[in-house]
Amino acid sequence: MNSDTLKVIAVDDEHLALNLLEDFVARAPGLELIGRYQSPVEALAEIRTRQPDLLLLDIQMPGLSGMNLLRSLPRPPVTIFTTAYPDYAVEAYDLDVVDYLLKPFSFERFVRASGKAREQLCPIQSTVASTAPGQSSNETITIKVDGKLLRIPVAEIQYVEGMREYLRLHCDGGRYLTLERFHQLEGRLPAGQFVRIHKSYLAARNRIRALEGNQVEVGGEWLPVSRSKREAVKREVFGSDG
Repeated sequence: MNSDTLKVIAVDDEHLALNLLEDFVARAPGLELIGRYQSPVEALAEIRTRQPDLLLLDIQMPGLSGMNLLRSLPRPPVTIFTTAYPDYAVEAYDLDVVDYLLKPFSFERFVRASGKAREQLCPIQSTVASTAPGQSSNETITIKVDGKLLRIPVAEIQYVEGMREYLRLHCDGGRYLTLERFHQLEGRLPAGQFVRIHKSYLAARNRIRALEGNQVEVGGEWLPVSRSKREAVKREVFGSDG
């Protein structure tokens, strides 16, 4: 097996769902299915033994839920939840999953999710965006705002502001306050489309219009840039080393 190939285990109590995951893994670049299980209890033992790089995990299953399976692993692999239920999204991201796929999901959406997994596992090698050409404008993320789940188009996010325990998303359609950690949100956003400009700010690359001193202009506002990140912003956003 190529060293760049991610070992994958899929767990779903539905046979047809497992067949679809097996097909998607076979078609996606850089993935190899090393196990598929309808029984979560059986899968738990195999995950501990075989130590996959990536776990594709259903949530509602008899005997042991996907949530509890993941919690029982002392060193869980990078995980993508695949479920028909949106209700568990907030709880899922508290477990640091890399993505949350709602059934039925497309092959393109699966490829984007696996790209996020690869970036988390191999951040230096994963320089290619996980979104397929022409697909990024259709992608959304789900956040919890005022007790309800809200889907936000990624293309509308200008920047994210850290506010102690909360994050504020500044979007074309408004501002949204959510209880989430920075690294969790970063892991859910498309690879290559956002850049951390400061410990408290994450900006969409295509929304950064100007750099002056230790500030960048995003959406008509000037945001701080850390000294340690200024050169990276110049290089990655403006293509300048000078």
